[in-house]
Amino acid sequence: MLSTFGQPRQALTQVLNFALVLSTAFMLWKGLSVATDSPSPIVVVLSGSMEPAFQRGDLLFLWNRGMDTQIGEIVVYNVKGKDIPIVHRVVRRYGGGEQPLKLLTKGDNNPSDDTALYAKGQGYLDRSTDIIGSVVGYIPFVGYVTILLSEHPWLKTVLLGLMGVMVVLQRE
Repeated sequence: MLSTFGQPRQALTQVLNFALVLSTAFMLWKGLSVATDSPSPIVVVLSGSMEPAFQRGDLLFLWNRGMDTQIGEIVVYNVKGKDIPIVHRVVRRYGGGEQPLKLLTKGDNNPSDDTALYAKGQGYLDRSTDIIGSVVGYIPFVGYVTILLSEHPWLKTVLLGLMGVMVVLQRE
């Protein structure tokens, strides 16, 4: 390990390789964002409010190109003033065409609609501003890693440390 630091050229190569991996992941994320027209093209289900359709930890793929959202469609939205996206089904729609499309949502496993979750004074979601995207696919339980990392912050440190050690010990 010490011999790696003794050779500045090899150490620089390893640092650049690590930076390349990070920048590639960032570019892929931004490319997906542009292709799907969604600021978050992939999200993780964080609660059981959509069971049995989606379980906690499912990884969802979003598409935001079609603005004519239908009743029964599952959408992901952000509430003004809150940072956590919510995954729920559209149960009612208002307007459309000449008027802005307004949506009312509800979790499949919830007894009532989402009006209590919306921002104060908001009785519906504006399709053009509040919706992040519609769910077009999912992979079960793959997002559980994200949940574990957010619920156990020390795990992030361990994983980053392991990645750093692997980069340092990597030989070309």
